[in-house]
Amino acid sequence: MTVRGDFKEPARPRPDLVIGREELFASAREQLSDGGSVLVHGPAGIGKSTVLRALAAECAESARTVLRCSATESESHLPFLALTDLLGLVVDQVSDRLPAPQRTALESALTGRGESTLQRDGLALRLAVLSVLRALAAQGPVLIVADDLQWLDPASAELLGFAARRLGEMPVRMLSAVRTDTEPRDQQHDRHLRASPPDTLAVRLNPLSRAQVAELLGHRGYTGLPRTTVRDIHRTSGGNPLFALELGRALAENPARPSPGEPLPVPTSLRALVLSRLEMLSAEARRTLLVASAGARPTLTLLHAAGRENAEAETAHAASLGLLATERETPGIRFAHPMISAALYAEASAQERRAAHAALSTAASDPIERARHLALATTGTDPQVAARLGEAAAVARDRGAPSVAAGLGLLAARHTPPETVPGPDERRLQAAEDALTAGESDLARDIARDALRRVTAPADRVRAWMVVIDAAGQAMAEVDAVFPQALADAGEDPRLLALVRYQLAWRALLVEGEMAKGREEAAIAAQLAARAGDRPTELLALGFQAQMETLMGHPGAPATIQRAMREPQDPRVACDHNGAGAARFRWLIMGDQLAEARTTITALLREVRRRGMVESEVHFLRGLAETELRSGHCGRALDLARESLRLARDTGIGEAATAMFTSLAEAAGGDVDRALALAREAVDRAEEDGDLVYLSRALGALGHAQLVAGDSLAVVQSLRRVRELEDRLGVTDPARGRWHGDLAEALVRIGEPVEAQDVIDATRAQALRLGRESVLAVLDRAEALVRAARGEQGPAVRQLTAAQDRLGKLGYGLEEARAAYALAGLRTHRPGPTSYDEATRLFRRCRALPWLRQVESASAAGPAVASATTPLAPAALDSLAATERQVAALVMEGATNREIAARLFISVKTVEATLTRVYRKLGIRSRVDIVRLAAGRRSG
Repeated sequence: MTVRGDFKEPARPRPDLVIGREELFASAREQLSDGGSVLVHGPAGIGKSTVLRALAAECAESARTVLRCSATESESHLPFLALTDLLGLVVDQVSDRLPAPQRTALESALTGRGESTLQRDGLALRLAVLSVLRALAAQGPVLIVADDLQWLDPASAELLGFAARRLGEMPVRMLSAVRTDTEPRDQQHDRHLRASPPDTLAVRLNPLSRAQVAELLGHRGYTGLPRTTVRDIHRTSGGNPLFALELGRALAENPARPSPGEPLPVPTSLRALVLSRLEMLSAEARRTLLVASAGARPTLTLLHAAGRENAEAETAHAASLGLLATERETPGIRFAHPMISAALYAEASAQERRAAHAALSTAASDPIERARHLALATTGTDPQVAARLGEAAAVARDRGAPSVAAGLGLLAARHTPPETVPGPDERRLQAAEDALTAGESDLARDIARDALRRVTAPADRVRAWMVVIDAAGQAMAEVDAVFPQALADAGEDPRLLALVRYQLAWRALLVEGEMAKGREEAAIAAQLAARAGDRPTELLALGFQAQMETLMGHPGAPATIQRAMREPQDPRVACDHNGAGAARFRWLIMGDQLAEARTTITALLREVRRRGMVESEVHFLRGLAETELRSGHCGRALDLARESLRLARDTGIGEAATAMFTSLAEAAGGDVDRALALAREAVDRAEEDGDLVYLSRALGALGHAQLVAGDSLAVVQSLRRVRELEDRLGVTDPARGRWHGDLAEALVRIGEPVEAQDVIDATRAQALRLGRESVLAVLDRAEALVRAARGEQGPAVRQLTAAQDRLGKLGYGLEEARAAYALAGLRTHRPGPTSYDEATRLFRRCRALPWLRQVESASAAGPAVASATTPLAPAALDSLAATERQVAALVMEGATNREIAARLFISVKTVEATLTRVYRKLGIRSRVDIVRLAAGRRSG
């Protein structure tokens, strides 16, 4: 028990306490703040106690009395112990209010001096506990915090449950945690729910994702772990935070990375969790489980083939001990938790492990598995084993399992004698390239760096340098010093030079922000590769050149795409995210050919998934999401964008770019605050990486999110930067970022119609030259708002109507809905309940939830604030301060913000801030409404 004044826990939890639990934590907090109760449940080590403490720390601030108990297994046989923990220190405060029989029974139970039992004093005890809680609640809110309910002594559990079910409207909340099995279908918490208040919210803590495990490890100081190691920690821990932290600690204490095929070091603290149960098995049964732990997909058939004759009985016994969970629908054998398998394997001796792998090397039916087990059963170099592993790696590569291929390649290198062809370093470099394909960039980089310390042949060195550069991803500035070394190693060899010049094209774009220079470098690389007969590199270079020409609005883009699409094609390059197929997709979507773009990107995504090309999968998921967003399928776009973000987070590939696009999808169909957070993350990451290309895209996403959030000043600040960056980069195609209409609209809102028209005119010239019909329609929508700001209501309505029709015919559903929304705000008749019907219908069709909320709010608000379409009463100006009236009057005359600032001798920022106050006081949203006020004065 803790009384309010003695509660010493911090008011807020440390960030690592709720990593991966943010939504759960928020729902539990809301439940408790509304006076409800919460039951947190999940398996051991999943974080129940930490979440419980964090919630209790917050809720204690609003409770007068906090009652606590935390049971242990060793004390669960002691009757009334938990009840004593809860009430022992407070019962004296209220005991005089209890009837004598209740007081006597309760004192006897709490002190142990009497012979009170549930059988003898059951009713008196039950009523006594309920009376104590009622008396405490009469003094102020009560919070009951009970951890490890599964260990509560039965008497205390019965009494607490009796009272909890009868609390009624009393200000008593119960926050408890209980251990339940790992299976989601487990319903052990139901029994504890019945012992909780009727309104209790049951919250299950599920395993953390790989990205969340990485964040948790980082918070606890285990930084710098390779992503492949984090992946292994996540897999071995099963997403259990306690297990993950213990594995991270073991790695920190023993930083040598396990060799391929070897398990993570499992600390003694975790082995102890399962080894006690293993001691109940016979020696033969433990050997059977060891063979199962060494196998990738163990089955009874596999165990029999590996010589485990009594596998059925031994696995059944293990299952009865909770070590195995035999699959019901398949013949597979699964450990109850990955940690059991890891601890079992870690506890075995090297000789026992080799024996298990030797048995599996002949028992496994899959050639990849046979080769892997053969390698792990063999010590030293062996050319035959190495050859088998090389063949298995090729099979894995063909199956679309590059991560498996990389692991097999490293095993092959370990068993390859130095003078063998291919040699160990060649096998390592192939493994590095496979790791790149699988998205394991840090592993690829480490392998390549290690090879560079030994290899001397120019071809091998350039090959390793390419891996190092590719592994850097968007952060190419970090490996800037590599390029001179790579050029020196390439010498005059056109094939090697083509590889380096292709990477220099990327450097020009990402590091220097020079699209034109990047295009030139790519063209040189394509020529060198063609001379050397290196068609894959030529295709990549042509794909890059085509992408740059598309973004620059270069007239040669179609011809370059055609060159890149000619035969012969390389199957892998054809579906690479930097290949010709990707360049063609970008050309299609920028040219408003949405249906063909969807067909193209869907086929590319299907192929890269088949091949296991993770980086390309991240890119193409974004591309498909973009296509759906352009088509107005906001829900589908949001699902795809979130999927791509999860993959990017897990692999560390393209996180900034994926966060940027997911922000756009969130702003269209999800949550605006989430959109803003993702866009700011993308901006920060792009600035940190020195990536000007994605910085402009990220700022564009930020500006769009700010527009949806209604912060016009921030929109203008963000998108003005985009305009400057794209001028610097040489981007001339407005279909690349499609931010121009947003900037013009925001400029109108803050009172800068002249600048808005300038943006529209400059963008329209480029869009007309390139035939970007959808961009032109959006510009017309923005220009209609400029006209409305000047008082040209009729032309503005006609232009908006035409723009909406064009956008609908082009298939841009969301832009069509935005035009309908703007049109509803400009119509001259008085707004009413049906004014926004068309916009509402279109936004609903798109599942554009943030926009739909705007429309519903505007419609419900009525003419005072609903896009401010009705002339305001001239007397409304009387509520303004003197400066505000002066600014409003100049707006009525058509003055821009700069002109107002000059005439009143104040800054433009002061004008903008003053207008914001004017809008708020008058219940309007833009200077368009002030112009209408002027019209109302003149007509009056």
